Amino acid sequence: MKIKRVLAMALCLITAIATMTACGKEDLLSNAGYVANYRELQAGDKIAVMTVKDYGEVKILLFPEYAPNAVENFIGLAEMDYYDELIFHRIIEGFMSQGGDPKGDGTGGNSIWGQDFALETSPYLYHVTGAVAYAHAQNGGNGSQFYIVNSQPGMTYGMEPVPMDKEIAEYYCPDNTAAQNAYIENGGMPFLDGGYTVFGQVIEGMDVIYALSAVETDEMDKPLKHVTIENVEIIEYTAE
Repeated sequence: MKIKRVLAMALCLITAIATMTACGKEDLLSNAGYVANYRELQAGDKIAVMTVKDYGEVKILLFPEYAPNAVENFIGLAEMDYYDELIFHRIIEGFMSQGGDPKGDGTGGNSIWGQDFALETSPYLYHVTGAVAYAHAQNGGNGSQFYIVNSQPGMTYGMEPVPMDKEIAEYYCPDNTAAQNAYIENGGMPFLDGGYTVFGQVIEGMDVIYALSAVETDEMDKPLKHVTIENVEIIEYTAE
């Protein structure tokens, strides 16, 4: 798959990528060698345990050291039971599963501060498979809606899943070998880097994410049968 074709398909699907600033993209990709998504667990780490009705548990490692406001917001909403009984209102297999909107149609949701807050892009967090990030609110900031990258290992997404090869990885991460290797091995959506706030990574339960990503959807990518978040609990990791 040639780069130009992948770029064209990605841009057709995700028009919001046009809001990415060149400065943000350059800053994000200038780091040379670390991907925090896969760092080892440490005592005191905050983990979100999301229970999806009829599917099971998903455990998400949160990164307050790189996205402090984003994590504070997610934890605050979870502790308010904000996400309880909300649905995943948009699911595209091989791309992402999006939820966190009390309206259930992608137009609603608020942060714990009652208003949208600024993006937090980090040179250490990437849209690899299993990454958790905020969807843009109406003004381009963050609110309550989030998505989970559900690509298969070694795959990315244009208008359909395509192999993630070295050419694609180098195009999006020209100066970061670690990020290139992470994308080639694990798959993901590098064309989103720099434009959205990654604040977590699935560490257990990708089988659940893959199962719910395969549900039947309508022409707006909304599941025909509700995929419901029962609750989100925040726990603290304790080293054995």
